[in-house]
Amino acid sequence: MTLILGWGDPLRLFHNARSAPAEQTTWHAMLAGLQTSSVRGGFEGVAEAIEVEFTPLGAYTCLGLPLHHLANGHVHPDDVLGDGWSARLTERLIAVPDWEGRWAVVEDALARRLAGGPTPSPVMAGAWRLLRARHGRLSAGELAAATGRGHRRLQVLFREHIGLPPQSVSRILRFQRALTLPSDAGRSLADRAALCGYFDQAHMNRDFRALAGLTPAQLRSLAERASAGGRDPAGGRLAAVFDH
Repeated sequence: MTLILGWGDPLRLFHNARSAPAEQTTWHAMLAGLQTSSVRGGFEGVAEAIEVEFTPLGAYTCLGLPLHHLANGHVHPDDVLGDGWSARLTERLIAVPDWEGRWAVVEDALARRLAGGPTPSPVMAGAWRLLRARHGRLSAGELAAATGRGHRRLQVLFREHIGLPPQSVSRILRFQRALTLPSDAGRSLADRAALCGYFDQAHMNRDFRALAGLTPAQLRSLAERASAGGRDPAGGRLAAVFDH
């Protein structure tokens, strides 16, 4: 989950919906829940920003609300953290001359939130650790047996603490595993698919298209162009690319 606090030109997000034209939104401050469809984002022009990446349970404690309210969405941070919260914090960030000092400001603000936030359920914390350790390669039955809770109870806990059902969380973790495996892990995309728990390469391609809007090969090409200083398909130079 992502928190953005920026100044200068705004962050631009492009939502790639299959059934409708791409929707563009602009933000100086943004809070994003976990996503199950592709979103591209970046800055055009001159901008500076702080980006905070929460673990789901960290977001649950810091934000203090059931995370299904944020799943597959983007909201202004003030909608969750209170009127004026982002403006006050951004003003403090602008006044600090170096990034080390800015991070200290953000860490202090978030530590205050964490100190007064709700404590995650021990069952949910254990389920999250298991899924992370297995990179999503855990069936619903195995997760229920490991936690001692039934499917319905786990669905409720995941909806509150993460925002998405266990199946969707596992899907995202497999996708992240496929993205972050070393380039020499597996001799082919089919090998990589097997290592990450996909049925076959076609299954991996479908998940990549859904979650990133691109096939594995296309995403690799985009990353190579970005590292070489290329321009994005929307016509502007991207300072950041978010893969949800």
